[in-house]
Amino acid sequence: MRFIHTADWHIGKTLKNAPMIDEQNYILNGEFLKLVDDEKIDAVIIAGDVYDRAVPPVDAVNLLDEIIFKLTEKNVFVLCISGNHDSAPRLNYCSRLMTKSKFFMQAKPEKIPTPIILQDNFGEIYFSLIPFFNPIEIEELFKDENFSEHLTNNDAYKFYINESRKKIPQNSRSIAVAHLFAAGGESSESERKFVGGVENIAVENFSAYNYTALGHLHKPQNMKKTDYVVRYSGSPLKYSFDESEHDKGVTVAEIDGEGKISYEHIKLTPRRDVRIVEGKIEDLKKLPKSDDYIHANLTDEKYFLNAMENLRENVFPNILSLKFTNIENSLNNSTAEKFKDGGSILEHFQEFFESKSGEKFDEEYQNAMKTFLKELDAEI
Repeated sequence: MRFIHTADWHIGKTLKNAPMIDEQNYILNGEFLKLVDDEKIDAVIIAGDVYDRAVPPVDAVNLLDEIIFKLTEKNVFVLCISGNHDSAPRLNYCSRLMTKSKFFMQAKPEKIPTPIILQDNFGEIYFSLIPFFNPIEIEELFKDENFSEHLTNNDAYKFYINESRKKIPQNSRSIAVAHLFAAGGESSESERKFVGGVENIAVENFSAYNYTALGHLHKPQNMKKTDYVVRYSGSPLKYSFDESEHDKGVTVAEIDGEGKISYEHIKLTPRRDVRIVEGKIEDLKKLPKSDDYIHANLTDEKYFLNAMENLRENVFPNILSLKFTNIENSLNNSTAEKFKDGGSILEHFQEFFESKSGEKFDEEYQNAMKTFLKELDAEI
């Protein structure tokens, strides 16, 4: 069986308030569906964070509906779970009805976890769909277990994975789908951070599966080198500027009759890239015009008013943020130094004002600031 492992679509997401729905439509309706055809895919695994928020906008719901419909129309099985960004009840709506169309959704843990069984030329393959959850959900769902103490996150996942294995015959080929932060994973800025010890789910919990398709971390990566594969496919698009160097795409994998896994990362090319550029503003204005989403690190020694508008009009119409790196680093260093030396509020503000504006903090400004500080009864 050949399958695609993907995750973290985050449909409806914005990047620095710029809507990404058109980019998501381009990549999913274009390269992703073409890859399904080109690679003769039998099943698609979506490992959580389908939407970016619990109540997704209408255009996000419509896009997911369109993609799922087109996949099932191709007679491709779709196996999907909820992530920490998703609303389990909303995502679970009509899930039982949709199984008749080869679409399997697991949005919340079950009292008796039942694997999805698919067939290929070699027989049955068992899929455990393990949605995102927190330990208290497992404690409440399995009250009759009489846990001696509150479960840690790792304990909860270990317990539920063991429950999920109960209906899988020994030595059968099996694949797990889960949304979590595995211990040792490399995170990105755009991922919603968990509270507590959720970042400590042991990879060894999945040792009984031939392949584990993980979601949550946006960078494609393998977890430990073992005889079983535990992997993050990463997100199909870049969702923060610290992901600018990631090779975004999906994992195309195959499981043979013996349960051996072969796989490769297939890059997807977006309509607009997410990039960081660096240099003096006049040098950046000489670069070729680009529609990419841009963050600029400006190395000028002087602060320019309207720098964002200047770059937007001349070269980067989709620039979303910028930073005067030399000025801010200098300001941070000098401010820290002055704090050590016991500099006054007025001195700190003068340093800030001159660094940001490029103007002299003259006597008129000083008198105005002194008057303001006196009104606040602050030390000058």
